[in-house]
Amino acid sequence: MISNITKEEIILENERVLLRPLIDSDIEHLLPFALNEADLWKYSLVSPAGEEGMKNYISSTLQNKTAGIEYPFIVFDKQTNRYAGSTRFYDIQQNNLCTQLGYTWYGKAFQRTGLNRHCKLLLLSFAFEQWNLERVEFRADANNQPSVNAMKAIGCVVEGILRSNMSIETGGRRNSIVLSILKDEWFGGVKEKLLKKTLL
Repeated sequence: MISNITKEEIILENERVLLRPLIDSDIEHLLPFALNEADLWKYSLVSPAGEEGMKNYISSTLQNKTAGIEYPFIVFDKQTNRYAGSTRFYDIQQNNLCTQLGYTWYGKAFQRTGLNRHCKLLLLSFAFEQWNLERVEFRADANNQPSVNAMKAIGCVVEGILRSNMSIETGGRRNSIVLSILKDEWFGGVKEKLLKKTLL
């Protein structure tokens, strides 16, 4: 078990993608998405749309990283030589050997290109094989079918629906679907299937 994981310099990389720790100056790489593709965060609890929105988005997660409960990454697509989006570990519970993986978004040009499968392979391999976690949890708005389908496709198991469990920034409340992958599932076939998908 790695102690103080949020203090580590975690860089994850394969032939397709590079994930490195998000820093304040990355606003220059992510701001174009906030200004031009605001609908990327239709189902998000926190929207980084607009310049102030993106500044607050980055500032908030970096504060949580300092507090030891989140670890955000910026995603660099080697295939196009461009920054593609962001993802993070959050609700980190080192004592319970579990975390959530989410706040994942990519610009429209990077969606349905296979980039997400490569990112998830790196992140999950790190979580289970280096960090030695027992469980990685995923959540999404239950109405966000593309996101739910993507999580199922990488091997997540649906656990259920949390009804009206969160307020939405634009008003109202949402139902959250909960999915997860356990360590024995990862080594029992999920990793192998995801690895094959990255080779397609």
